[in-house]
Amino acid sequence: MRENVTKIVTVFGSGNVNEGDAVFDMALTLGRRLAKAGFTLANGGYGGTMMAAAKGACQAGGEVIGVTCRAFKRGRANAYVTDERPTETLSERLAMLIALGDAYIVLPGGTGTLLELAEVWEHKNKGFADKPILLLGDFWTPLVEMMNAQDMRCRACVQIVNDAVQAVGVLNELFK
Repeated sequence: MRENVTKIVTVFGSGNVNEGDAVFDMALTLGRRLAKAGFTLANGGYGGTMMAAAKGACQAGGEVIGVTCRAFKRGRANAYVTDERPTETLSERLAMLIALGDAYIVLPGGTGTLLELAEVWEHKNKGFADKPILLLGDFWTPLVEMMNAQDMRCRACVQIVNDAVQAVGVLNELFK
């Protein structure tokens, strides 16, 4: 049984996907599964996978923390965010998302998602934080293999999971 304290899972992913895209659907399912398992979701609070995961969590009655960034000049968070936490800069935003997370799930994405993954991965690799990092699907496999070829310790820092069901199962086991 997990502690009574609600765990926060920070989800990183692309802001450039739309409803109907496979990655959008993956994020929607992930948000729903996380909320049903009792986790609070944290993410960047805008569109794409951020909106999809937030929508899924809200549909399942979950809480969503959206860490937004005034420098983007995008306005408010998406409609599914229940707790918006604005920051001034991209660096502040990433620092808050990392600090909030008891675990991280990384969806497919671009350079922003790569930055987020690299930072949490390096924190774990250097022993600054021992928090689970789950990579959803096979999108990041080539990067993991490349990093593993350089330093075998890198592989121990991340876990590739097939889908949202497996991701939530891993988290439930870790937080028993």
